[in-house]
Amino acid sequence: MKTMDRRRAAWLRSGKTWVLVWAMLATLGTHARAQESARLMGIEALTRQALDSNRDLMAAREGLMVAEEQVTEAWSNVYPSIEVSASYTRNISPAVNFLPAIFFDPTAGPDDYIPIQFGADNQWNSTVSFEQPLFRAGVFVGVGAAGRFRMFQNEVVRGQAQSVVTQVRATYYQLLLSQEQLRLTENSVERVRQSLKETQALNGAGLASDYDVLRLEVELANLEPNLRRARNAMLQARRQLAIQVNLEDQESLRVSGTLAEMDLENPGANSAANREILAFMGFRGDGLESVDEALAEAAMNRSDIRQFELNEDLRHAEMRVEQMTYLPEVTLFGNYIINAQNNGGPSFFASTTGQRAYSRIVGVSVSVPIFQGFRRTARIDQRRASLRQAQTQTRQGVDLAASQVRTLVEAADEALERARGQRLAVTQAGRGFEIASAQYREGLGSQLELTDAEVALRQSEFNYAQAVYDFLVARAQLDEATGRVPLVDVDVVDDGF
Repeated sequence: MKTMDRRRAAWLRSGKTWVLVWAMLATLGTHARAQESARLMGIEALTRQALDSNRDLMAAREGLMVAEEQVTEAWSNVYPSIEVSASYTRNISPAVNFLPAIFFDPTAGPDDYIPIQFGADNQWNSTVSFEQPLFRAGVFVGVGAAGRFRMFQNEVVRGQAQSVVTQVRATYYQLLLSQEQLRLTENSVERVRQSLKETQALNGAGLASDYDVLRLEVELANLEPNLRRARNAMLQARRQLAIQVNLEDQESLRVSGTLAEMDLENPGANSAANREILAFMGFRGDGLESVDEALAEAAMNRSDIRQFELNEDLRHAEMRVEQMTYLPEVTLFGNYIINAQNNGGPSFFASTTGQRAYSRIVGVSVSVPIFQGFRRTARIDQRRASLRQAQTQTRQGVDLAASQVRTLVEAADEALERARGQRLAVTQAGRGFEIASAQYREGLGSQLELTDAEVALRQSEFNYAQAVYDFLVARAQLDEATGRVPLVDVDVVDDGF
């Protein structure tokens, strides 16, 4: 009986073992499928996808298409216009007018009238009209204005593309920072849990106080909500990035690169993912000595300054269009007319019976505007005021751009210097935590010293990641401020920064 019980227990244990094995295999398979479904993408691939499918950029491109069609519409006023019209009239009761009978019979009385029918039962009319402007100054100036508007809209598209790239880069860096915050918080939770476990063992051996255990339990309770908050922040940044690149499956997005492992001083020493991030830059100036170079680039290539200048040209062209309304217009015109009529059943243009007549007209029309109230003067004054407004906006935009470029160069330089200092601080804090942990396990240090060392390590690691993030964001904004945005204005070259 005991033997059967032992066999049954062994069989049950064997069955449970197989169940556990199958469960582990199923879990691994699910994890593998999840890893396969996750889309690991770098910053260049995400940016290219955004340039292809970002909704704001697509709307800007539609605006450019509108401008293209407006140019075509403006040119239509220069080309000749040809119209063909045809009509058919069936007179159910042809019109009758009365004429004095004396016209036909001299002996008729003064009150005698004769009914005269005008028109036949069927009347046909066809006209071909031709008109060619010979001199319309406003038309030619309007064509130039439409061309300037097309250039303006083209620059709007370029500016929107630059903005999309900058937003994707900033959100990409924010996601990396959120992942770093999550990783550091997870490490802190794991370290505190390990310290709590060791302290509980020491407390059981009488080598640690109850207060030490309680302090670690409180610290762990304070860290766990931070872990949840860091995870939510990471998920939010991931969803925002997926929306910017128009990615439907937002949860599958994964990005490559690690801020904590990024070496800003030696780009070649980084991983391939981090090298790609560092290479994804447009303006190659580095340091405060590049302020003048950045200002020169911004003056030539910055999109909003170009838009201000093009808007100024457009307003000037609109004023010229209004001024051209004082000039005369000369137009060549011609008409070819066919009239036909017949009685009885309809015969197409009296092709069988009836009468048909032709007329041909060619002429030149000259129109000289003399006085139209004060409408033209008022419209010219409006356009002149719009031009002055555009000029003021251009000057203000140039000043603001110069200030922004200086600020961004200084911010990038400061973040780079801060990252260099924080990199050393991370090394020192890591070494300090190792020493504090060893001393605490040997009973030479206090639990408070261990906690302080853990907090210092976590803070120094995050400070380094924050400094790298600040540097990358400042450089992304500097690219847009100087008009040297990667994939829009310059190609990406893997040569660091």
